[in-house]
Amino acid sequence: METDKIAAKYLGKKVDGSTHYDPSLLVAIPRSENRKQYNIDNRNLPFEGWDVWHAYEFSAMTENGIPVTRLLKLKYNCNSKFLVESKSLKLYLNSFNMTRFGTNIKDCLALCKQTIEADLSKTLQSDVTVNFIENNTERVEIFNNFKNIINFIDETVLKVENFKENPELLQTEISEMQEYYLTFDSLRSNCRVTHQPDFGDVFIYYKSSRHIIESSLIKYLCSFRSEYHFHEECCEMIYKRLSDLLDKDDKLFVCALYTRRGGIDICPARWNKKIIDTDILLDLSQFARNGVKQ
Repeated sequence: METDKIAAKYLGKKVDGSTHYDPSLLVAIPRSENRKQYNIDNRNLPFEGWDVWHAYEFSAMTENGIPVTRLLKLKYNCNSKFLVESKSLKLYLNSFNMTRFGTNIKDCLALCKQTIEADLSKTLQSDVTVNFIENNTERVEIFNNFKNIINFIDETVLKVENFKENPELLQTEISEMQEYYLTFDSLRSNCRVTHQPDFGDVFIYYKSSRHIIESSLIKYLCSFRSEYHFHEECCEMIYKRLSDLLDKDDKLFVCALYTRRGGIDICPARWNKKIIDTDILLDLSQFARNGVKQ
């Protein structure tokens, strides 16, 4: 597939990177190829949402060679034509390590922010915003009202046997109109190029008279265990499969908080109505987490 060829520029290969700032390292991945597989029209998306990234190992230097190290948080809208390939982003950010910006720490960070926003926005052809989180910033817990799906079923009886994405595993039943706040803390998929595993927690909210039976939802989420997709693709697939089961006016929200790999994590969130407070997650000055794995 064309996406795999583009992503394979760095993924799965030994790359020395650059000792000086190099925006040419960035690789843009088109979203459209994967979306076509699940009947998601790029021109008429069935959801809104954002991709939020955290780079835990960003560092640059002042003009006097004083190291400056911060957690970098960035976001861009899911309606962008492209997403950034994660290893290319890591290599790009690493190219700042030995590059000098500004006469002091404040100026260094300001120049880096301006540069990164401009480079990513140009590469992705979409507005990208960036901020550096100070080391003394307190962690803010989010999605605390979501309950683990496992709590709703008898785990000693449930058998999971399918580990390839299969929407036929999902089952519904008619019930009263209700709200459901569910989380699954064992989501696993794999990088589509390197086949290395990715782990995350997925948060699902929906309000509907169609009850998605929790045991079937667990089976479905487990079916990603041998799938090979980018984080954003998995979030959108889960959203689309659930949306197909619900009525048109039902509310749906899906967010995946992935654990970091290579010093970077990706947290995609998709929704059809603004029903869950994502302000803290999207606030670039906040370090928003849920659980010890993030």
